[in-house]
Amino acid sequence: MDTPIPTPAGKPARPDLKALVLLAIPVLLLAGVIAVFLLTAGAGLNVRPVAPVEDLAFERLVLREGEIEVHVRNTGPDTLTLSSAILNETVWPFHIEPGETLPRLGRATLTFAYPWIEAEPLAIKLFTANSIPFETVIPAAAETIPSGGDAWLRFTLIGLYVGVLPVLLGIGWYPALRRMGARAFVFLMALTVGLLLFLGIDAVNESLEVAARLGRPFQGVGLVATGVLGAYLLLDAITRHQAGLGRGESDQRLRLATMIAVGIGLHNLGEGLAIGAAYRVGEAALGTFLVIGFVLQNITEGLGIIAPVVRDRPSVRRLVVLGTIGGAPAIAGAWIGGSIDSAPLAALFLAVGAGAVFEVMVEVIRLVRRQTAKEAMPLNVFAGVMAGMLLLYATGFLVK
Repeated sequence: MDTPIPTPAGKPARPDLKALVLLAIPVLLLAGVIAVFLLTAGAGLNVRPVAPVEDLAFERLVLREGEIEVHVRNTGPDTLTLSSAILNETVWPFHIEPGETLPRLGRATLTFAYPWIEAEPLAIKLFTANSIPFETVIPAAAETIPSGGDAWLRFTLIGLYVGVLPVLLGIGWYPALRRMGARAFVFLMALTVGLLLFLGIDAVNESLEVAARLGRPFQGVGLVATGVLGAYLLLDAITRHQAGLGRGESDQRLRLATMIAVGIGLHNLGEGLAIGAAYRVGEAALGTFLVIGFVLQNITEGLGIIAPVVRDRPSVRRLVVLGTIGGAPAIAGAWIGGSIDSAPLAALFLAVGAGAVFEVMVEVIRLVRRQTAKEAMPLNVFAGVMAGMLLLYATGFLVK
């Protein structure tokens, strides 16, 4: 049996040149196999698709008075050429930059001089030189919010209304919750599990919806899986590191409250991203009703943040910091969504938020198990989890 060669204490281990060479040999052989395959036209098969394989993604629509600007990307395997367009069942001329031929992953901007009507649907269908159509629809046309100081102020206010203020108001329940007993504490923690579970599932669903609109090269499902798993493992590693520092129970509960705030904050980052993007393209015409719905839904997130520290006496400053951690990312999300045109980034942010929420939920479950080790409270836990999920389901009616 081989034993590893010890290295002198305090000296870094030198790279093993022989091991590096052995690692490189299969890679070089694989490159040779690929070269032979290409030089022999696929081992002599020379297979070509019966019909051209083309794919086009609509990345952004900008509506100005009497003008429509369409940003597209070629997400197919080959070069494609755009030849014509139909707007609301009428063939319409357009100007295209940098040109009508798009290489793989190439982008182009089409500009239409078109008298669109506010609040009416707008259907845009583009045809390639091979007569393959690609279509997108705006349910209710509205002028795109221009970038600039006024837009940044709008997005900041939206983030405050839907993120920071409701979370802080939810934390305001802290004095009332302190008067409750042990069974109420377990119920609150179980309710937090229900809230986080619902938020996580909802975030995964939203990220998959965004991913479904991505072109095939971006591999939407794989991108979502990477975001969810990466966020979960990173937060789990941080949590386990902090848990090994030998802190007291009070500090551990405060740490858990902070982790819940971080998880909810990442979720609100994705939420703000979606809101900013919707306002940018004029699809958030629900206006006040939409914002009120998010306020009602997000106030419950403040409840989930303070649940672990109900038995303790954190300072007002600490509670405000927790609320800001949980709610302020909605502002950053609205800024990003309102200024950056990146559907892959939107899907990734939503997935990261989901992974963070799931990891925090697991931590809360561990706390509930410790609290119920002495006295079993299965019905109490069941009621709390169901109450948390049904609470978000009910308030979701105002948003969805």
